[in-house]
Amino acid sequence: MRRSIILHLLLVTALSHTMAAPTRTPMAYAENFTIERHETHTLLTVSLWLGGAERVHRYALVPREAPIPDLPSAIPVIRTPVERVVVMETVYIGYLAALDQLDSIVGAATVDYITHPSVREAIEAERIESVQNGQSLNIEGLMLLQPDLILTSISGDPAFDVPPKLIRSGLPVVITAGYREPHPLARAEWIQFIAAFFEAAAEAEAFFADTAERYETLRARAQLLADRPTVFTGAPYSGTWHVAGGESYTARVIQDAGGAYLWADETRQNAIALDTERVFAKAAEADIWLHPSYYRSLDQLFGADARFAKFGAAQTGQVYNNTRRVSGAGGNPIWERGVVRPDEVLADLIHILHPELLPDYEPVYYERLR
Repeated sequence: MRRSIILHLLLVTALSHTMAAPTRTPMAYAENFTIERHETHTLLTVSLWLGGAERVHRYALVPREAPIPDLPSAIPVIRTPVERVVVMETVYIGYLAALDQLDSIVGAATVDYITHPSVREAIEAERIESVQNGQSLNIEGLMLLQPDLILTSISGDPAFDVPPKLIRSGLPVVITAGYREPHPLARAEWIQFIAAFFEAAAEAEAFFADTAERYETLRARAQLLADRPTVFTGAPYSGTWHVAGGESYTARVIQDAGGAYLWADETRQNAIALDTERVFAKAAEADIWLHPSYYRSLDQLFGADARFAKFGAAQTGQVYNNTRRVSGAGGNPIWERGVVRPDEVLADLIHILHPELLPDYEPVYYERLR
């Protein structure tokens, strides 16, 4: 008996050594997802805080020809590489374009806001189907598309989030949280999460490495300058002026571009709701005004509120918006390509704040209001 027990223990030990331990792909900037590779599958974990509580979503990616491993029933299984994808927000267009996977898109929501030329052409040719009718999703149409993957995000607002009916449909819905990352390169690093569904890790790593190197090189140049122009952002909407929080994406990219953001000491990621008088009290003499709502000319801006002309940045013509390539329907490629190429966004802002650093540069997303 003793001999058989010893043999059994030896066998178990030998088997345990033959099964490789899972490996986690290290992320340089992103904090809201992990990639853990097992022998039989890849485990993706998305975690984010909403309403004071942590939400965790896990997905097991299993190669198409491989048997499904023994997994907890709560973890959805997605066969890879995926071939038929539905995108519920325009941000995924940038990631898929970078991975050369735009042809995988068979359905999309908010199609009017998509700006990528080849995707727009596919929409017009009806190779990509709109899955949204007004504010409601066409779930029956989604099921007919037989997608391998539906990409969407979650905000905690039922008016914008995935309806429970879609979750219950059994369709392969995957929640992402790139928009919750405050660092521009963290949002770009989500390309590795998207790439896992296409088994394209090497391509994603190479693309991101090049992007991060360009971004960090530009950032380092801007940080050498002693002069840091003061910057404020936004414009009122329905009577309330929402300025970016001091730990937001906007605040970070302004800092990295060599600017002094006026609300940098507000330690929050979310926007700060103020009235025009309070903004004017702090920003009246600021050097640069960025992102004044949807306005594209000073006449439009001053027409909305004559008080705007009293800002020093308005008087010197230093008002800029990221509307250079906005489509007629209101789509903006900064929320497609710009998310995965933050080095371009940073270069635009350096050109605004420190034009002497990039004298021959042609902005990609920003224009000066005239």
